[in-house]
Amino acid sequence: MIAEIGLAALWLAAALAVLQMISGAAALRSVDGSTHPLAIYARPAAIVQAVLAVLAFLMLLRAFAITDLSIKLVATNSHSMKPMIYKLTGTWGNHEGSMLLWVGVLALAGGLLAGLEKRLPEKTMGATLAVQGFIALGFYAFLLLSSNPFERLPVPAAEGIGLNPLLQDIGLAIHPPTLYAGYVGLSVAFSLAMGALLTREVNPNFARAMRPWVLGAWVLLTLGITAGSYWAYYELGWGGWWFWDPVENASLMPWLAATALMHSVSVLAARDALRTWTIMLGVLAFSMSMLGTFLVRSGVLTSVHAFAVDPERGAFILALLLIYIGGAFTIFALRASAVSEGKRFAAVSREGALVFNNVMLSAILAIVLLGTLYPLLAEAFDARVSVGPPYFNPASAIFAIPMFLVMAVGPLLRWKEDKPLRVQFEMLLIAAVLIATLAIVALAGDYPLLPVLGLGLAAALGVAAFLPLRGRKLSRVPTAVWGMVLAHFGVAVSLLGMASEGAFTEERLAAVAPGDTVEMGDWLITLESVAPVAGPNWTAIEARVAARLGEGEAVTLTPQARNFWSPAQATSESALLTRWNGQLYAVIGAQTPDGRWQLRVWWKPFVTFIWYGGLLIALGGVLAIIGRVQVDVKRRKAAELGEERRADLAALTPEPAE
Repeated sequence: MIAEIGLAALWLAAALAVLQMISGAAALRSVDGSTHPLAIYARPAAIVQAVLAVLAFLMLLRAFAITDLSIKLVATNSHSMKPMIYKLTGTWGNHEGSMLLWVGVLALAGGLLAGLEKRLPEKTMGATLAVQGFIALGFYAFLLLSSNPFERLPVPAAEGIGLNPLLQDIGLAIHPPTLYAGYVGLSVAFSLAMGALLTREVNPNFARAMRPWVLGAWVLLTLGITAGSYWAYYELGWGGWWFWDPVENASLMPWLAATALMHSVSVLAARDALRTWTIMLGVLAFSMSMLGTFLVRSGVLTSVHAFAVDPERGAFILALLLIYIGGAFTIFALRASAVSEGKRFAAVSREGALVFNNVMLSAILAIVLLGTLYPLLAEAFDARVSVGPPYFNPASAIFAIPMFLVMAVGPLLRWKEDKPLRVQFEMLLIAAVLIATLAIVALAGDYPLLPVLGLGLAAALGVAAFLPLRGRKLSRVPTAVWGMVLAHFGVAVSLLGMASEGAFTEERLAAVAPGDTVEMGDWLITLESVAPVAGPNWTAIEARVAARLGEGEAVTLTPQARNFWSPAQATSESALLTRWNGQLYAVIGAQTPDGRWQLRVWWKPFVTFIWYGGLLIALGGVLAIIGRVQVDVKRRKAAELGEERRADLAALTPEPAE
């Protein structure tokens, strides 16, 4: 009955998505302050739909937990001998399950929006829920018509095929769910943008309703990308943290758009400016998440991250992308002229700095988009083209470097208009730190240009991040400002890790026998032994490697070359030794004909700062959300207090004599 309950819940949720769409659209026909009779069903439909979609996902989770081999998806993606944690995470480690997770989170977000959002006019809220219902309906149709996760087998399988061994890692429990939740947060921002555009209610009140969703989506995308980068770093055994893989780019592009949207919606909420920018970025951010969905699931590319599916389902997703995004940009083109400009500001102002950085982020987004799609377009004409770091790194740096410089100064500027002379001390300090760091690194050795520039910018940004606190009583600094400071400092920390890894990494590849020692910089690496080991669903050759730094004590590392039997696949399990100033990374390879073993070792100074910085950025976003909630609560209490005072004043005022 598990499959039948889940499938029935999906069909009912799809029906409620239709009701939500129709009743939400009916709110647009309300006139003279009266509510259309159908409009009252939009919120309840969204809430019940959320319950049903979550129920459907829980049914699939239960099926994987008990390894119900009568369900095709379980039989092709699980195994009775698999550890329970991987049975559960395997629920979304496949195409159909991941899409059901996507739809479940989408419906849950729509239900929360319908149940909690009270600030928007009913027309705008109705239009927003209509758009959200329309988005959900497309994905329900995709699941029910072409990717049914509850499809039964004619005869239950004797045993399951198993989960891709690369996905049998705790990273699967963190990376996809956080990314999907981030994508879905952008869908809510998109729906709000479309609702405000349809009702011509693009104003600070709308921006305040959108801001928590954008911030939340941005935090989740940051965590998802950070977790995914570290997962690929230690799981794939190639020693890198970012390969510019098309599917990696598919998660980066929505993050770039969401970063620009986050700053734009904050300006609209605080200063009533950048109205058209905010709507456009809301559409663009969701467009990038839809494009990522298409790339990962269409079968147009090959990647360790991608789900291989048939072209028909890829065509279905492409059709959804064209309908949603094409329709949104059409509405934007028709209605953008009706959106008033908002308040003006000078070029030298905090708004001006944010606009400049939004343009830089958009340019980087265009570079990543072009580099991701160009090989696919070339392949359509029978040409094989590979686009990697030699294109992405310098092309992105052209726009990232000025963006970081303006990011260092922007928070110091006043709203609306300012003069550079007012912040000349801070600007000189930032410049001095930048130049001094560049000089020190240049004198220390011959390093590549981009990592050297990255180190200088990291130092300057690290100092600049705390300058907005200068001259302020720290106990009275708003929580949202602390969030900005921490997020900007996190960018500096990540940039330091990226630049250090690029400039200072040492690598050694050697063929060694047990007892042999190799040198790598200040490290002495000794292969002590190689022996077979067994896990719950794999066997492996495990090396015991003793690593000693100088005269220090030796530490044992145990890299493995694993062989999974269901499905049959070989993987490389790296071994990491983490120190405050870097990581030692070891991988064991194949045995040579003369009986030696291939051993590859890297020393990566400060590489962990990449992910520490990502966590700091996300934590800054969380503080910003908390700060905005605090402000909203204070504003609401002030409004309630004002109403009470007006009521008391009215009670004390004698009525006029008749």
